[in-house]
Amino acid sequence: MTDMLDTLISRFPWDLSIIVKRFPFFWEAAAVTLTITAMGIVVGMLIGLVMALFRISHNRFFQYIARVYIFVIRGTPLLLQLFIIYYGLTALVTIPPFPSAVIALAVHNGAYIAEIFRGSIQSIDRGQMEAARSIGMTHSKAMSRIIMPQAFKRAIPPLGNQFIIALKDSSLASTVTVPELLLKGRQLGSSSFKYMEMLVIVAIYYLILTTIFNVIVSRTEKRFALGSREQGKIW
Repeated sequence: MTDMLDTLISRFPWDLSIIVKRFPFFWEAAAVTLTITAMGIVVGMLIGLVMALFRISHNRFFQYIARVYIFVIRGTPLLLQLFIIYYGLTALVTIPPFPSAVIALAVHNGAYIAEIFRGSIQSIDRGQMEAARSIGMTHSKAMSRIIMPQAFKRAIPPLGNQFIIALKDSSLASTVTVPELLLKGRQLGSSSFKYMEMLVIVAIYYLILTTIFNVIVSRTEKRFALGSREQGKIW
């Protein structure tokens, strides 16, 4: 039995000790990944909110803009959108790799976030808007003070899922030479001929980051739920 185990170990093709030794080498790449994701999410949320308001607007022109944007972006892959921004727009303007990745991620996620916000806003009882208007509130004030806070709370779970998807999608930035996690893994793998070990390190980093995101989203959701119950008790 011992001889068989020794044989299996001797034939194991990967050097696991490399994972421990090279793990710290990926800190900077992980920071780049987080930066791309954070910037893409923030800008994507702004785009998504605007497009959600356009989508539910009574103005047909705004509705048309939002529908076309959502249709085109959701109907094409993120990698294609990234290539269009980085390679396709060079005839008009040259955009460096990092901004290209952020723009592509923001525009792509904005379409999905727009639908999340739209669904959350429309899930709020119409009677609340009517009640607000009956006491003299303008439509915009009722939206900002009554409808949107409730809609945002309901949007937290799907937004959390979208954030995690954005984090994983940021790996596509490696295709335009952004020095994020996946590109770092490929570079170290090619220089050391330890591709599997480097990819395992990348996978571990992504698992750590997605776990942190999940915890943050879960605690945020519980905190808003607790705040709603306490507010209900006060009233």
